[in-house]
Amino acid sequence: MAQIIFYEKPGCINNTRQKKLLREAGHTVIAKSLLTQSWSKQPQQLREFFNDKPVPEWFNRSAPDIKRGFINPKEMDEQQAISLMLEEPLLIRRPLMQIGIKKTSGFDEYEVDQWIGLLGKKTHGNLENCPKTQQKDSSHV
Repeated sequence: MAQIIFYEKPGCINNTRQKKLLREAGHTVIAKSLLTQSWSKQPQQLREFFNDKPVPEWFNRSAPDIKRGFINPKEMDEQQAISLMLEEPLLIRRPLMQIGIKKTSGFDEYEVDQWIGLLGKKTHGNLENCPKTQQKDSSHV
């Protein structure tokens, strides 16, 4: 099984569910705070988690400034995106996960299963969108 360095927002419901799923599949999770990690000293380290994903996929879609329309990830280039994320880590799509030298962002169950295996452990729901945001959005419909 894998040892995963897992950068999260402490207290995030979905990050807690993601870690539980990984542990149930037999993986070791070393949780670190995404908010207190010193990315500014080596911004390239942060950039490496996004691999070849388009810039808009680097962002946490539930971040308040994105939800309010203050920030439009579709209008960003790589440098602008990293600069904003260094200023406001809540903008970073989470979790950031690292096993050895391989790094990734976000938690697509299929991709994680293909990468390290989840041993048939699956959830029934979205593990990326904030459940609090979903509840608020559905109450306004």
